[in-house]
Amino acid sequence: MAPASRLQVHLMLICLSALQGETRYLEVREAAEDGEFLHINPDLKRELSAGQLYRRSLRCIDMLSIEGQFTFTAQQPALHCAAFFIGDPEDLITIEYDFVNIDCLGGDFLKVFDGWILKGEKFPSSLDHPLSTSERYTDFCEDVDRKRIYRSSQNVAMIFFRVHEPGNGFTITVGKTTNLFPCNVISQTPSGRFTMVIPHQHRNCSFSIIYPVVIKISDVTLGHLSDLQLKKYPPVGCNGVGDFVELLGGAGLDPSKMFPLADLCYSFHGPARMKIGCDNAVVRMVSSGKFINRVTFEYNQLNRRDDLGENEQGNSVEEVCFPKD
Repeated sequence: MAPASRLQVHLMLICLSALQGETRYLEVREAAEDGEFLHINPDLKRELSAGQLYRRSLRCIDMLSIEGQFTFTAQQPALHCAAFFIGDPEDLITIEYDFVNIDCLGGDFLKVFDGWILKGEKFPSSLDHPLSTSERYTDFCEDVDRKRIYRSSQNVAMIFFRVHEPGNGFTITVGKTTNLFPCNVISQTPSGRFTMVIPHQHRNCSFSIIYPVVIKISDVTLGHLSDLQLKKYPPVGCNGVGDFVELLGGAGLDPSKMFPLADLCYSFHGPARMKIGCDNAVVRMVSSGKFINRVTFEYNQLNRRDDLGENEQGNSVEEVCFPKD
């Protein structure tokens, strides 16, 4: 299976696990087989380049990476539904209600969430997002300003919805705007290169990769000296340093619940090559706001046979969460 296809299936399984126990009767096979699930086919690219608005129906459980207009119409009571939206790292997601016909008094709802939430775990985590969890929800049934456009704080957003009456539903338009300083990001691909910059801002940023990966850090600028400190047991951490980069790994979505693997406490010029064999790997930067902090890294999907050459320069950490035979 090609990497793009594996990613499509992998993300769909994540969507399913988000509502595990409540959606076992939903039909999702068509979503997994849809060629437009994450990547756009050549014919569709030509249509979109001509300025046409992409339109299609929205499924009860869906994943979208494309701008356009999407309509959900209930064929039967749809009680536990969610649609996940993702863009490129520099994208912010916008969601606009074009038409809504749901029975709020009868128990229907339509909510936007700023980020993703799966099985109780959030991205960005509560430590990395400026709003509280309750403030990250916007409920159509409770919002008096129902015509405004909702914009995410990062390259992912989602909606939760419930529609009891067949024939009822809604239409939304999903767009993207540019984020000059991408902070919290979920990668669409298992490989790539990214530079995270926090310009004199007191905030935390996480770059999440939903794959076991090899991460090669080429440059870290924190306004300090140079050092790379690997985690020890018990973890030593950066000993109160206000600006640092950490490598995390885990099976869930929330970086605050992941296992800490390594700290970069000072400016560092690589390469530092590290294997993270977990389902999810995160590069996270903590910034005090006193400096212009920057980290540049590459990442590639980790295979079982992948290993560091004995003569290769760089640093490594022991494999953690690596699948066992």
